[in-house]
Amino acid sequence: MMKSQSAMEYLMTYGWAILIIAVALAVLFQMGVFSGGNFTPKAQAGSCQVQRSAAGVSLEGQCNGMLPEFAAQFNGASSNIIVGNPAVLNPTTAITVTGWADLAPTENSWIPIVAKGQDTQYELRFYGTSSPYNIDLNIVVGGTRYTKQGSIPIYSGTWYFFAGTYGGGTVTTYVNGVRDYATSGATGSIATTTSPLYIGARPGAGEFINGEIADVQIYNTSLSQAEITALYQEGIGGAPINPNYLVGWWPLNGNANDYSGNNNNGAGTNVGYSGSWQSGYTAP
Repeated sequence: MMKSQSAMEYLMTYGWAILIIAVALAVLFQMGVFSGGNFTPKAQAGSCQVQRSAAGVSLEGQCNGMLPEFAAQFNGASSNIIVGNPAVLNPTTAITVTGWADLAPTENSWIPIVAKGQDTQYELRFYGTSSPYNIDLNIVVGGTRYTKQGSIPIYSGTWYFFAGTYGGGTVTTYVNGVRDYATSGATGSIATTTSPLYIGARPGAGEFINGEIADVQIYNTSLSQAEITALYQEGIGGAPINPNYLVGWWPLNGNANDYSGNNNNGAGTNVGYSGSWQSGYTAP
């Protein structure tokens, strides 16, 4: 009798708390919180040491917050990644090239992040012989080469997000999502060449970046300023913002593979993958 009375008093005292906990657990279960799939280590490129999933272009790996585990490291003398000359990397009406880079002190006046051709197609590159540098999109449209040194200072030892676009007759560059310069009046098609795409170098010109590069993306459209800003806001581990126009995506998080779905994997020469790249990086 005493045990029954004690049990009844316990239920009356704690019953409401037990009921609330039961309801909360039921709601969480319905939301899928306890589904095993939610604990699978999946993330966007840059979030993990990544590899292509069996399902397609999604990526899987061991995650480290929303930061990449590695970034590609170039020695300024011989390092480069060669991708080749697939047709998708020869857009003729519009283009966007983006990437994160951290430049070490160097004496090279033209320092490529991405280069296709040597002043004959398109290149996103640094300009200057000492810090601070400037960014430049060097592109040939309608037989005319458009190039202009930007004005936003770029200091060595600091990560920046760079973008260059061409479309609608205008060549534009951006630094950390901010428009640097725009040149209008271009007409005609973007030149096409048989030159391979390089990341971090123009070997034929003896130009090699001394520093680190991450998350290179190429589109066959001119992304808007709002889209460029959104890419920057994603941070160094960000995924492409407009996959319908994506033609190349190299996170450089431990390898030079292309995760755009086009499988244009790069081959590195004297390229390292640094796990201590975070120095100089401030999340947007």
